Amino acid sequence: MTSRETLNTHQKALEINLDRSSYGSFAEIGAGQEVARWFLVVGGASGTVAKSISAYDKEVSDDLYGAGARYVSRQRLEAMLDREWAQLIKELNKSRGSTTRFFAYVDTISARNYSGTNVPHGWIGLRFQSRPGGESHQIILHINMCDPSGPLEQEAIGILGVNLIYAAFYQMQAIESFLADVTQGLEKRIEIDHVELSGDAFEGWDQRAMLAQLVCAGLAEAVFFPADGPPVPPGEVLHKKAVVLAPGSFKRPESSQAAGQLLASGVQQLREELEERDSVTGFFCLSAKPLWDADTPPAIADVMERIDALHARGGNVLLFRERELYRMTALVNRYTEERVRFVVGLSLLIRTWEYRYTKLDGSLLEALSRLLAQNVRIYGYPMTSSDLRQAIENISASGWQWTEENGWVSARQLHPPSPLNHLYDYVLARKFLVPMQIPAGTAIDGQMPV
Repeated sequence: MTSRETLNTHQKALEINLDRSSYGSFAEIGAGQEVARWFLVVGGASGTVAKSISAYDKEVSDDLYGAGARYVSRQRLEAMLDREWAQLIKELNKSRGSTTRFFAYVDTISARNYSGTNVPHGWIGLRFQSRPGGESHQIILHINMCDPSGPLEQEAIGILGVNLIYAAFYQMQAIESFLADVTQGLEKRIEIDHVELSGDAFEGWDQRAMLAQLVCAGLAEAVFFPADGPPVPPGEVLHKKAVVLAPGSFKRPESSQAAGQLLASGVQQLREELEERDSVTGFFCLSAKPLWDADTPPAIADVMERIDALHARGGNVLLFRERELYRMTALVNRYTEERVRFVVGLSLLIRTWEYRYTKLDGSLLEALSRLLAQNVRIYGYPMTSSDLRQAIENISASGWQWTEENGWVSARQLHPPSPLNHLYDYVLARKFLVPMQIPAGTAIDGQMPV
């Protein structure tokens, strides 16, 4: 028989159908019956499918799962899971419970609309038993769909659902292999930016580390680590918000303290710009990539240590897959049209001009055009002259000059070498770069390029 590592979707669905110990129900809202369809078409579906339902109509969905929640939401998904599981156990546990591992697979999906104006995403849930009569375990995923058309998105959802059920029953050895199995065959088609696990089957699994693994493994553009409360998908905290982003590597423990001042200053400046005190959300931004391509990527334990240090300063953290700031702009602008502000120290600002954008045909010009979208600006946070001189030596930048005021240098007093100085002056004059006032506190060192 073909090894489980190389089974395709057809083979996985058929193996589950032929395994008489697993039996369950499917409930899907949006994007058709793509997961159940696999089990129905490969043969032997009577061995797996107790029920398949598409609660596509809103009134039907409300009647089944209750009104009040958004249809593509965590709340709706949980209502679906609770109802489908309760019905399954009530109707079949007496007759089959001693020999059957029950499961309930549900999803609620917003696929690409006809006009292509929405953000295709969805929630997927699986409640299952690892042995007959055992306690239930649960997996909840939030996904973003990257295919260019609805039919391709539906195809990807079907593959993901089969992968998830198969992995839950047969491939639960480790976090890394589990994620690889769930996303098999879906590279660049599906992003998973939130995972939640519950039940004894996942005892010993570090869920926060699993979120970081999503980014490090290239399965998500970004994940969110709140300072307080449970993690949620990035879109839920960015949706229609005015945002301040403080990027950095935050390698040194003392850098998290200085970063707290940096982010607070950026949030305060945007509040004054908007004349609204409560409408701005701030985030520290980390990258799972090293600063230079030749360097070794940070280990997940190292990433989590930095996140914890930033949490100790009361800051929420977005962990990004890529290090370039223009990629962060693209992610944030999926979810908001409000103002977005990067707040960076001068050393990081210099890196944005010195960095080589080899992945872009337009190099620095293209990177800046992507970074400085219509709603994006950069707040330039001052540094002391001595810290700035040391930072320039560390990145081997040459030709940069500046004047200072009481030992401090602002973005307006910084002067790149020619011909970069012409572009820098233009960005300043158009207020894409906004110099912040010289503070009476700690200098800030940033270590991440655009």
